[in-house]
Amino acid sequence: MSMDHKPFGRNPLSLLYDEARLPGAIRRSLTLILMGNIFGNLHGIICGGGTTSMIGLANQLRAGDFAFGLLNGIPQAAALLQIPFSILVNRTHQRKKYLLTFGLFSRALWLLFGLIPVIVPQEPAGLALWTLIFLLGISSCCSAAINVCWFPWLSDLAPLSIRGRWFSIRDTAIAACNLGFGLLVARLLDTLPEDTRYIIIFLLGGTVGIIDMICFGFCKEVYSAPPQRLRLQSMVGEILKNKPFLRLMIMWTAWCFCSNLCGPYLARYSVNEMGLSFTQMMVFGTAAASIATILMITFWGRALDRFGCRSVMVVAALAASLSDGFYLFSVPGGVIPVMLRNFVGAMFWSGSNLAANSMQLSASPDDKRPSYIAVFACVTSLLGTALGSLTGGVLLEAWQNAGWFSGSFDRFKALILLAVCLRFAVAALLVPPLKNDREGTPGQLAASVVQGLSGAAFHKRK
Repeated sequence: MSMDHKPFGRNPLSLLYDEARLPGAIRRSLTLILMGNIFGNLHGIICGGGTTSMIGLANQLRAGDFAFGLLNGIPQAAALLQIPFSILVNRTHQRKKYLLTFGLFSRALWLLFGLIPVIVPQEPAGLALWTLIFLLGISSCCSAAINVCWFPWLSDLAPLSIRGRWFSIRDTAIAACNLGFGLLVARLLDTLPEDTRYIIIFLLGGTVGIIDMICFGFCKEVYSAPPQRLRLQSMVGEILKNKPFLRLMIMWTAWCFCSNLCGPYLARYSVNEMGLSFTQMMVFGTAAASIATILMITFWGRALDRFGCRSVMVVAALAASLSDGFYLFSVPGGVIPVMLRNFVGAMFWSGSNLAANSMQLSASPDDKRPSYIAVFACVTSLLGTALGSLTGGVLLEAWQNAGWFSGSFDRFKALILLAVCLRFAVAALLVPPLKNDREGTPGQLAASVVQGLSGAAFHKRK
């Protein structure tokens, strides 16, 4: 794609909208979705199984490795409900109604999380922890409606020709906001009194999550296909016959499994075993990742339009698969492995995530996209993210009970090495081609990545 010079000072979103000749209502809706995604990601910095806030709260409630794996896995297992939600949305064309009803309730529940240590009795032992798990389960079940509503909604609003660049602009804005918000949250975690710390933190997280949902209340509903009465059996059968989509789903499920085998435990390892503060974790974790994303996401958005989804996925996933390996050199109090893992990793996992989003949209038919997205999210979340997280927790507890991996090469480093090897194999062997993809090759993109990292600009395609 030609990378012509754009007028200085123009809003990049306006340039995209002008290129696609979008009417005012669609422009406003796409911008509101972008704002909602920003607030949703700010919500995710606090509210989620593997966040520093949840790590602190889980530690206070004395959660073990398996319980922590359960906290990470429950939101992913709840993705099963995306299938019935997608059938309901396809049949009724009521995205806004369901997203606001279930989404607002899901986000509002997070206002209660910080109150658990205060209002739940300490006896019997484990009651507060299981209350936390129960509330997380209810919130996660309700949030299953969010993904099947907003993602197809975006697809119906944004033309294919600008989606890659729209995602790159969105991810740049998200990374910039995550940087400032993450530092604020870390500072609050380190300085607030222990008895009020999590009350304030989760009130803040729940509030920005509610704002996320409110943004969608002002978006225009657009549907590219008429309502359909889908049956689960026939829908799954059709997806199984869609070979490109099926191969993508298998690859991303394996990728999520390997990523979450050790990923959710790295922050906890940094805090508990390496002794880092919440502020250090945010500066050398979230902040480093946000800066790397800002630096690289525009490159990946243009690369999608120029070289295609598969090339971006192969190159980005291969490099991202090695990033957790920096933790193999971790020592108590050391921040360099944490910074390198998050900075170098984010440079490339921002590209693989961008490619995964675009590949889902490209490999699914317009008239049944909510159902395809729901099945994709269900399978990858349950068999990938949730199962990977739970497997990691089981392995950590089993190795600890067996007395394996003591000394400098501890059980966490053994799990990291296993995950790195598996992720690299998935990236090298399982990324599928797409029929409607660009003609660029991974080798050509790799050369452009080297040029990009050395400061060279993209050249116009001849």
